[in-house]
Amino acid sequence: FADSPIRPIHDDILITKLRPGQVVSCELHCEKGVGKDHAKFSPVATASYRLLPEIQILEDITGDDAELFRSCFPPGVVDIVEENGVRKAKVVNPRKDTVSREVLRHKQFEGKVRLTRVRDHFIFNVESTGIIAPEKLIEQALDVLMEKCAIAKDAMAKITNGDEEK
Repeated sequence: FADSPIRPIHDDILITKLRPGQVVSCELHCEKGVGKDHAKFSPVATASYRLLPEIQILEDITGDDAELFRSCFPPGVVDIVEENGVRKAKVVNPRKDTVSREVLRHKQFEGKVRLTRVRDHFIFNVESTGIIAPEKLIEQALDVLMEKCAIAKDAMAKITNGDEEK
């Protein structure tokens, strides 16, 4: 532990306040485990996914309707561009859309816009408890997934080749 002494992960975490001359004396016990055994060992706070929203403008939305259209989405999803002197709504970042479907409440957009999701484009959100970085968690999870796929592939090969145990 000379190179890396035991300490809090973040330096700004207060453990206790001591008066001059006071010290902390403690005996610590550690147990290493995996989330499969108990949730207390899981380094993941929350993990979720969603499909990428797809916003298709079927007919030009211009003028004041473009402003209203933009206000139906979170900031950064729709922008207003000027083409040939006409202000026109344009989708710039559908990833920021929360899929509120607010635009469908307005009659003037009926038949002008189609809201769908890209079925093969997933957006993952992984939050860590701080022990392991989310990037490293994803890497480790993919390693486990590939290992499980290899086991399943071997089992399928044994079944199809007639090598299954009787």
